[in-house]
Amino acid sequence: MRIIAGIAKGKRLFAPQGLSIRPTSDKVREAIFNILGKEFCYKAVLDLFAGTGAMGIETLSRGAEHAVFVDNNASALRIIKKNLDTCGLTERYNIIKMDVIKALQPSAFRLGKGFNLIFIDPPYRREDAGTILELIEKNKLLADDGIIVLETSKRTGVDESLLRLKEFDVRRYGDTVVRFYKNFKERIQ
Repeated sequence: MRIIAGIAKGKRLFAPQGLSIRPTSDKVREAIFNILGKEFCYKAVLDLFAGTGAMGIETLSRGAEHAVFVDNNASALRIIKKNLDTCGLTERYNIIKMDVIKALQPSAFRLGKGFNLIFIDPPYRREDAGTILELIEKNKLLADDGIIVLETSKRTGVDESLLRLKEFDVRRYGDTVVRFYKNFKERIQ
């Protein structure tokens, strides 16, 4: 794995074998950032189920003002810190060890609000992506015109019936499905 663009372009990321971490492949990560476009302003980024931190680190490399990494796995958090150090990114981030559902509760708002980009990449065995989207929406964690990128298994269904978020793109890469949602400032039908 490597960083694709920005100040840390080409830096290799540590991704240990044998842990329950399933990092987004370079191919899928590059496709995601191509869909977001070069003009997208990476301001405040939230990386849920951060794993190796590759998604959030990519945004910091591309100029994000701040990134918050959330994962409940102590080994993953050490990997994220190591990868940030390897890329020379020594500030502009927070790393939080907490279950994602708990981290999205109002009582845990160490996260902050107004993220303009949120990555959600749960383990494929989890079936609560719809709940996570609802919590983000309910607690107003996504800024107006902010984007959520949700990566799941093709076998994972997402109940979107209660969401105000608008799905604007879906891509399939083998067993992986990447959904893009936008919090349109002006609601479109």
